[in-house]
Amino acid sequence: MQLGFVTAILPDYDLKQVFQAASEIGYDCVEVMCWPEGKDARRYAGITHISAEAFTESDVTTVRQLADEYDISVSALGYYPNPLTPDLEEAGKYTEHIQKVISASRMLEINRMNTFIGRDWTKSVDDNWPRFLETWPDIIQFAEQQQVRVGIENCPMSFTKDEWPGGKNLACTPAIWKRMYADIPSEYFGLNYDPSHLVWMHMDYLAPIRDFADRIFHVHAKDVRVDQHRLDQVGILAHPLEYHTPKLPGLGQVEWGSFFSQLNEIGYRGPVCVEVEDRAYEHSTEACLAALRQCHTYLRNFIPVGR
Repeated sequence: MQLGFVTAILPDYDLKQVFQAASEIGYDCVEVMCWPEGKDARRYAGITHISAEAFTESDVTTVRQLADEYDISVSALGYYPNPLTPDLEEAGKYTEHIQKVISASRMLEINRMNTFIGRDWTKSVDDNWPRFLETWPDIIQFAEQQQVRVGIENCPMSFTKDEWPGGKNLACTPAIWKRMYADIPSEYFGLNYDPSHLVWMHMDYLAPIRDFADRIFHVHAKDVRVDQHRLDQVGILAHPLEYHTPKLPGLGQVEWGSFFSQLNEIGYRGPVCVEVEDRAYEHSTEACLAALRQCHTYLRNFIPVGR
C-alpha cells in the first residue's frame, strides 16, 4: 500500500507546493483535485491542482517532472460533482468534465480517477435509476476505452439542507453497489472506499472490504465520531451533521487496526489517502499541514514505508 492525502485540504497551494509538502512530511502519493477552474460554494470543491480542461503533453511533462523531483506519485485524479443533478445542463457539464479527467489520467498513465455517481436528492433510489442508466454506461465505456479505472466514493453527500433527504450520491450502500455493478459489470467500475461514511450510518465498515474486494480501486482514510448525546436529542432522521463529526484518523470510531488487517487479507496493495475534513484543523494552512503530519505519524503504524 501507499500512504497519501487528498489535495483538497491545501487549496491555496499550487501543485509544486503540494508535492513539496507531501515529500517533507513523508507521504508516498497524493490524490490530485481536478475541478474546472473557478470557485465552488461547496466545502472541499472547486479546487484545481491539475487542470484537465485542455490537458496537453506539455502538462504531462510538467507533472511528471514535479513528481520525480519530490519522489511523490499521483494515486488518482479526483473530481466529485453531481452528474445526476436535476439541472440537465449542469449534469452535462459535469459528465463532460469527468471524461476530461479520465483522459488526463490516461495521459499521465495513472489510469485511475475518483468521483461520485450523483443523485437527484428529491427522488428515491428507484426513481433515480433511469438517469443512472442513461448517464453512467457511456462514462464507463469511455473509461474502458481509455483503460482508466473509475472509483466511486461511497459518501452519501447528505449533510446540508439542500441535500436532504436523499443526498447527492447514489452509491452509498452495499445494496446499491451490487445493483450498480449488476447493471454495469465493467472491471473499470469500482469503489473509492471510505469507511467513515458507514460508521455514522450505523453499518459494518469491514464487511464491504471482503464483499467488494475486487471493486476497491482506491481508499480514503477519514475518521468520524458519532456524538451519542446529540443523537439522543435529534435522532437518526436529523441532518447527519447534527449528530456526527468528521475527524482525523485515530480521533474517531474507525478501528484502523481491523481496517488495515482486512485490507491486507484481501491483498489490497493500492493507495490509502487521508481525507482531512476535521474542522478543528482548518483555521489556517499551518493547521492543515499539522493535520497531515499527525495523520502520517498515526497511519504509518499500519503502512510501512516502501511496502
